[in-house]
Amino acid sequence: MQGIALPPLEARLKSRYLRLVHSHMHSATDLAAGVASLPSVASAFAATQAAWRFLNNERVTPAALAEPMRQVGRDRLAETNAPFALLVHDWSKIGFDASKSDLTRVTHGKDLGYELTTALLVSGDDGAPLAPMEMHLKVAGGVLSTRPRAPRHIKHLDQVLPTMKASRAWGLGKPMLHVIDREADSVDHFRRWDADGHRFLVRGNTRRATWEGEGRLLTEVRDELRSRRAFGLIRKVPSRDTEAELWVAETSVILDRPAWKKAAGRKRRKRAGRPLTLRLIVVQLRDDRDRVVAEWMLLSNAPDDWATAERLAFCYYWRWRIESFFKLLKGHGQQLERWQQETGAAIFRRLLVASMACVVVWRLQADQSPEAEELREVLVRLSGRQTKRTRRHTAPALLAGLWVLLSMLALLDHCDLGRLRDLASRLSYSGVG
Repeated sequence: MQGIALPPLEARLKSRYLRLVHSHMHSATDLAAGVASLPSVASAFAATQAAWRFLNNERVTPAALAEPMRQVGRDRLAETNAPFALLVHDWSKIGFDASKSDLTRVTHGKDLGYELTTALLVSGDDGAPLAPMEMHLKVAGGVLSTRPRAPRHIKHLDQVLPTMKASRAWGLGKPMLHVIDREADSVDHFRRWDADGHRFLVRGNTRRATWEGEGRLLTEVRDELRSRRAFGLIRKVPSRDTEAELWVAETSVILDRPAWKKAAGRKRRKRAGRPLTLRLIVVQLRDDRDRVVAEWMLLSNAPDDWATAERLAFCYYWRWRIESFFKLLKGHGQQLERWQQETGAAIFRRLLVASMACVVVWRLQADQSPEAEELREVLVRLSGRQTKRTRRHTAPALLAGLWVLLSMLALLDHCDLGRLRDLASRLSYSGVG
């Protein structure tokens, strides 16, 4: 935690914040998803009570808890070489049973839970996750947010422009490329984002656009590019259990058709808009028989001097970092959907603390110093987990190892090492050791 800014809280709450971050530096299980307690002179019950008071304290605002993560994002972004950074937007359902008092409808009437909206800052150099910069939690009756003024209950894509505008006040020092999955393929939103000066990269669906003066489906444009041999081989990349060849082609298309919009309680209507010229980057993964095993059709208004087509292809590939973040919060580390806090407000505060623990692990993963490499090896060994030779450490393994290391250090602060060895020697009677 050295070098990480603390939230603007009073001294006692800052101390509790640090302890809570430490308590989330572990890989939890379904049966032990509560706030963990490090070995210390305080009892586990006292630690649980202190955590409850912190998570239910109205003076502990989400904006304050988000600030340490944003500061890490600023610091790590300043160390990158790319002229821009990626801000990945995505949504994830958090499923809970009926024990929570403020669950809301997520997809349909019987699908209850919370909905998490996240804007994750990602390095434009290598796709390394830096920090969640903004998070919202939709609960019954409103939205909890790290933004001082929480957004309203609005559709997913209508949440993006306010976040784009808010990002200008984060002091990042570099322009943003906003990366979103196919859900964001909306010409009306493209026009609004572009008019407000934001750069975006979105995976397109099969839509119609004007290409070389004719209205064509994007799939038709793709086929024509391949027949013209416009695709270039970039390199081989991992694909499942083998390797595939990465092929990229680029052209420009014009979105000049009206957008279909649906107002509340009304039928869909056409909304005319200005023609918008975008870069179309078609990315294909091909096997050794030249068959396409995966394909993306990307639309972007990023200028040519920002990034080549190859770089934009990787920028979209790095979008999966936010999916890994959600997995780390849910089943691969923090077991978010097993937390026992009773309200969305307490869940959200704990979620921000747990996210800070993830940020610490990401920073350790990105550190290239010999000391960091040695520490990663120690943590993986302490975790007891097996890793692939090609991937010597993972975030869940580092979390698991961190908890063992922090527990060891806390225990040694309060116990005599010789006495611990004497106690451990008793294991020999059971044939262990």
